[in-house]
Amino acid sequence: MDLIEHWDTIRKHFSQSFGSSLHVSIASVGKDNAPTVTPVGTVFLNKDQTGFYFEKFVSTLPNHAKNNNSICILAVNSSKLFWLKSLFKGRFDSYPAFRLYGTLGPRREATASELRALKKRLKSTRRLKGHRYLWGNMTIVREINFHKGEKINIGNMTQAL
Repeated sequence: MDLIEHWDTIRKHFSQSFGSSLHVSIASVGKDNAPTVTPVGTVFLNKDQTGFYFEKFVSTLPNHAKNNNSICILAVNSSKLFWLKSLFKGRFDSYPAFRLYGTLGPRREATASELRALKKRLKSTRRLKGHRYLWGNMTIVREINFHKGEKINIGNMTQAL
């Protein structure tokens, strides 16, 4: 799948996935070659086949990145309406999931625009007590450079896509 050609579709799908699941899953591999999957709710895709995530609670990803900075991100649209509509029709109108493969870059301070993106995503929870516990003082991000993407096919349900 050509990332440049399909990047807008992938970004739209990731937005829908966050709306329904509140996270994506990031797979990484440790120095012992054991894979680990980490749910991360602060992944953002830029306009140029790159992205970033806020690195506050994740401990496995930075440890794995010391030896192997390759990752795979799975974003699934888990919206019940999306699935029920597709099941009723017998087909998906859009892919239910995408995988992105990339490499982790260095940790760094978040830019003002990255902090604004986080604030916008979390706007609906800002008055809740847990908001401050989970997302207060998020200032460190890690960059991601993507080099490959895959549409997730589910037999006859995605055949027309």
